[in-house]
Amino acid sequence: MNVLTNALPKGSTLIEKDGVPEYVVVPYHEFVRIFEKAEALIPNDVVGRFIETQSMVRAWREHLGLTQEEVAARLGISQPAYSKLESSARLRGSSRKRIVAALGIQPEQLV
Repeated sequence: MNVLTNALPKGSTLIEKDGVPEYVVVPYHEFVRIFEKAEALIPNDVVGRFIETQSMVRAWREHLGLTQEEVAARLGISQPAYSKLESSARLRGSSRKRIVAALGIQPEQLV
């Protein structure tokens, strides 16, 4: 328990029930900092799909339950053009930004 208590951000409160941690109350600025970092995390499902497909763009699209046609429409391009982008080993910066926006993810999540 001591290790856990020492790892809490300064000003945090650990609330226990019957000697077992139940809640942690953290200062708002710490919550915001932690939450901002969490937004840039990549879900395990996306990582698994990436390992299978070797395309992070495809992994995100499938994770989000979107078809190539849907993402292409969001980008204002044809499905074949999007398919080419999705399978590209290297995306241009402008394409990358547009895909991030179309998928609704953070730039850091499209590694």
